[in-house]
Amino acid sequence: MASGYDRAAVVSGADLGDAARRRNVPGTPQQVLVPQPQGDDKKKAPKQPSVLDVLDQWEWVISPIVFTALAFFTRFYKIGLSPIVTWDEAHFGKFGSHYLKREFYFDPPAGKLLVGLSGYLAGYNGSFEFKSGETYPPEINYTFMRQFNAFWGAVCVPMAYWTAKELNLRRAAVWLVTLMVLCENSYTTISRFILLDSMLLFGTVATTLCWAKFHNQRRNSFEPEWFFWLFMTGLSIGFVTSVKLVGLFVTALVGLYTIEDLWNKFGDIKMPIPVLAAHVAARVVGLIILPFLVYLLSFAIHFAVLTNSGPGDAQMSSLFQANLRGTEVGRDSPLEVAYGSQVTIKNMGYGGGLLHSHVQTYPEGSSQQQVTCYHHKDANNNWFFYPNRRDAPYDPTADPRFIADGETIRLLHAQTGRNLHSHQIAAPVSKSQWEVSSYGNATIGDEKDHWKVEVVSDAASRDRSKIRTLTTGFRLKHEVLGCYLRAGNVNLPQWGFKQIEVTCTKENNPRDTYTHWNIESHTNEKLPPGDPGQYKSPFLKDFIHLNVAMMTSNNALVPDPDKQDDLASQWWQWPILNVGLRMCSWDDKIVKYFLLGNPLVYWGSTAGLGVFALLLVWYVLRWQRGYRELSHAEIDQIHYAGLYPVAGWFLHYLPFVIMARVTYVHHYYPALYFAILTFGFLADWFLRNQKVAVQSGVYALLYTALVGLYVYFMPICWGMTGPNKDYSYMKWFDSWRMSDA
Repeated sequence: MASGYDRAAVVSGADLGDAARRRNVPGTPQQVLVPQPQGDDKKKAPKQPSVLDVLDQWEWVISPIVFTALAFFTRFYKIGLSPIVTWDEAHFGKFGSHYLKREFYFDPPAGKLLVGLSGYLAGYNGSFEFKSGETYPPEINYTFMRQFNAFWGAVCVPMAYWTAKELNLRRAAVWLVTLMVLCENSYTTISRFILLDSMLLFGTVATTLCWAKFHNQRRNSFEPEWFFWLFMTGLSIGFVTSVKLVGLFVTALVGLYTIEDLWNKFGDIKMPIPVLAAHVAARVVGLIILPFLVYLLSFAIHFAVLTNSGPGDAQMSSLFQANLRGTEVGRDSPLEVAYGSQVTIKNMGYGGGLLHSHVQTYPEGSSQQQVTCYHHKDANNNWFFYPNRRDAPYDPTADPRFIADGETIRLLHAQTGRNLHSHQIAAPVSKSQWEVSSYGNATIGDEKDHWKVEVVSDAASRDRSKIRTLTTGFRLKHEVLGCYLRAGNVNLPQWGFKQIEVTCTKENNPRDTYTHWNIESHTNEKLPPGDPGQYKSPFLKDFIHLNVAMMTSNNALVPDPDKQDDLASQWWQWPILNVGLRMCSWDDKIVKYFLLGNPLVYWGSTAGLGVFALLLVWYVLRWQRGYRELSHAEIDQIHYAGLYPVAGWFLHYLPFVIMARVTYVHHYYPALYFAILTFGFLADWFLRNQKVAVQSGVYALLYTALVGLYVYFMPICWGMTGPNKDYSYMKWFDSWRMSDA
């Protein structure tokens, strides 16, 4: 038999490495003899790759497709089973109706715009009221509207896969993270209704993915792909903040990363100053200006679409309202205000309401009639301009006498006949300011009912000698105390119906817009009608005004101690899956949905946060003792794939611990995503150096448990029909109220 070495080949050192490694022979740059194929060996065909080899090679394509298909199936299957308005569909469906009817309201617009778009595509005309528990009429394709929302939740699954890959997790851990998002029952359920949570999750996951992509381009600064992912991160931030202000939390995470990144570059003395300046400028444009422009654009569309009067009118300035179709503000109102005029008076501060009084009295202080600011239109907002008590009494038969700048007047409440009044009694909430009340009547009172008019601006004229409807801004100075009527965005307690506190501030600050007022509506039979609504308010002023109104309204959503909210929950209950949420009536005749997570996802991810903290402490202590067991690459992996997801969890969770507003289980869902990423990192970290059999066994157990529990609790996602006692097997704890049994 011919020798395998009867032909020699010269192999260079560069080519030898792979051949030497295959034979476990140390490679050298010397010439060596390697066996050459002889005889029949030359005729053997190259080995064909196996099916497993092909699957392994194309895993990066096959896995996202499979996971995406499963995501769409689980989110779309039987999505139209329940024909009733479920949970917060009553709110967000109504917002969509406002867009279709072009009725003005206030709130972050992007998500509601998309709800309105889904209704438009479904052929809905906006006429349905979306009352909770009401059956959808045949003309509304609610199934399509739900599918539109489910799309956003479904695409979170492949994005979670790509994010885990960008965080340099190994394949098994990437699959684990993706399965945890796919098989999270609460994510499935919340995505199947006309709500904003699936869009919020989409924006959060997309921002995290783009940030991870951008981070991995850090060695390719100013290359096209680097710019692409920088701007995609900015676009994602703009989108998620336009859906809900909760998007500011993931924005803060990207901001922390950016600060750290630029700080490190600042410390690199080898980097030229122009290059450092370019890095700063690129991030300012991509991560501040671009997101702000996206956010601004959503409001520009909001204002352009909503041109009719609607339920959000009173939150806006009087000039803005006057330019809405169908509004009563400024319509046929006389232009100039005279004694005897009946008016409504609007506070010009951002989020300001209408000066208001009602028969209820202060429970402490003067115990006189309350004065507040109120955002809804009713008869208690009406006031009369009357002369002060030193002047001649108002004569309704005399010619009209216009109110000039600098005049001292009285304001008489139309419904109760009492005077706007202030005295040296501390305000109920803002103790450093004086209380404002309604006191006396047209004939009974004193000089503490007197207010001096100080005109500060006029959008229609340079002549500030008179008060004009809508356009004139003025202050009211108390004649005796020298304080100014003010309505900051401070809400009264429940005894004041959560309305805005009105005070008399001792500070004389002409720039304080919360001391500025204007006439919103005006009636006086002696004066001809005018058209004060011909003047428009600037877009940026409207934009700021609306955003302040949103934050003020959100801050007012505090728990009412006099009412029990069976759906609300506490922040400490979420990470331990202590409680769920009934999304509809629990009648046996309707389809029921219960908002509850996968126990393994919740408990595993929460435990993972604690384990990561211990892991960090362990390595810090070891480092302090002189051990240098981690390579630079491993430290980077802990930093970016472990520490940043934990930071993301804290940023999304802690605000709900601090804030006083009413909270529900779905407020935890963005934070849960970062806890899932942390769990995936820990699984990858602890199993990376284990034997293949150990890794396979642990991951197989986790995969099986995830899918098994997901299927076990699937009825709460796809709908429970029939008697709820049939589902008592899922009620592991009394607080899991999917069954009354």
